Amino acid sequence: MYNPFTLRNKKILVTGASSGIGRAVAIECSRMGAELIITGRNEQRLNETFNKLKKGNHKKIIADLRFDEQLENIASLINKLNGIVHCAGITNPVPFQFVNRDKFEEIFSINFLSPALLTNMLLKKKIIENGASIIFISSVSGVYCSSVAGSLYSSTKGAINGLIKGMALDLANKQIRVNSVCPAMIETNIFEDGRITKEQLEEDKRKYPLKRYGKPEEVAYAVIYLLSDASGWVTGSNLLIDGGYTLL
Repeated sequence: MYNPFTLRNKKILVTGASSGIGRAVAIECSRMGAELIITGRNEQRLNETFNKLKKGNHKKIIADLRFDEQLENIASLINKLNGIVHCAGITNPVPFQFVNRDKFEEIFSINFLSPALLTNMLLKKKIIENGASIIFISSVSGVYCSSVAGSLYSSTKGAINGLIKGMALDLANKQIRVNSVCPAMIETNIFEDGRITKEQLEEDKRKYPLKRYGKPEEVAYAVIYLLSDASGWVTGSNLLIDGGYTLL
């Protein structure tokens, strides 16, 4: 059956696949026929994701992307890639007057440097095939808007979106496309620590024209589009998925 969004015969690396958006991306890509290589720091949660993948020749790699030797290990275990989805990332809400060098270095190391350096390493080793698609999970924060105490996180996502535009130009001669997906708030376990109450979350949802947060699977569907041949003429773009939030 004709399907321009199929991922059959594509080998895809998904980082941060142990939970949230990364888990959803891995699962949905496997359902579209991709061969997956998934990474994450937490072995138990990564195994949970792995066990949810549709049967296929998949691989899992436990790795902390902050360390160059672990990036090297990932590269040594892969022979070719048709796509990369960088989902690994952290948030750290801190009012700007309380940030410091250590806080900036920590969040930039995980949200910006790790995916940038891993991609660079894979390119140098000629593991990324011509015609591949590279996707960074970015955010509305730092690109279209920000939030109170969001300067750290916003600055990393603003940097990512600048990076993909330069990468898209540099890699166009190899037909390698580079894009980002920019979600607003997504229903994950990020607020399960109780810092924000259920009532506060419900109040926040009312700020969205569609009156709800997004689902991880809805981000995954956008990623599938960018990985597939259906988006063959799309590069250097920032795909907004926000339930209308930035319209207001």
